[in-house]
Amino acid sequence: MTTPLTVDELKHRLGLLTVIDVRSPGEYSGGHIPGAHNIPLDKLAEAVPALKAAAAKAELAVVCASGNRSTTACRQLADAQVAAFNLTGGTQAWLDGGHPLDRPAAGRAVWAMDRQVRFAAGTLVLAGVLADLALPGVRWVSAAVGAGLAFSALTNTCAMGMMLGKLPHNRPKSQLPSLDDTLTTLGR
Repeated sequence: MTTPLTVDELKHRLGLLTVIDVRSPGEYSGGHIPGAHNIPLDKLAEAVPALKAAAAKAELAVVCASGNRSTTACRQLADAQVAAFNLTGGTQAWLDGGHPLDRPAAGRAVWAMDRQVRFAAGTLVLAGVLADLALPGVRWVSAAVGAGLAFSALTNTCAMGMMLGKLPHNRPKSQLPSLDDTLTTLGR
C-alpha cells in the first residue's frame, strides 16, 4: 500500500522511517535527505527482498527528485506486498521546505533525470528538424524521438532515462556504498 507523506511529516518521523532514494547515484551524491539509502529505480526489483526485511523493522519512505519515480517505485513495492510512504514533491519539496541535504564529499549537483530526458529529447528533435533542411528525410529522427516519448508516457517507462543514468556524469565522483552494501545494511 502506498501512502503520501508530506515533508513536515517526514521531518518529524525522519529517525523512525527507513528512507529509500530511487534517483540515480549521481543525483543522490549531489544531495539527499539525511539518512536516505540509494536504490536506483532500475535496481528496485533486485532490492525487494532487502526492502521487505527493512519494512519489517521500520516503515519505508520512498523519495526521488519530484515524486514521479518514487510513485512508480511505491507501486512496484505494493505489487511485491511491501508498504511504503511516498514523499510528496520529493527531494525538491524537502529542499524548498528549508531542510538540509546531505552531500557526500566531492558530490556535485546533477540535473534531475526528468530534466536530462527533456533536454536530450528536445535537442534530438531540434537537431533532426534543422538537419532535415540540409538532408531531407532526417526529420524522421525527430519523429522517432516523439514516438519514443509517447511510448514512454503510455508505459510509464523511460529507456532514455535509463541510458542517461549510465553516463559518467550520472555516476558519483565520491565513494558511495555499493548497491550490495546498501541491500546488506537494509536486510540486517
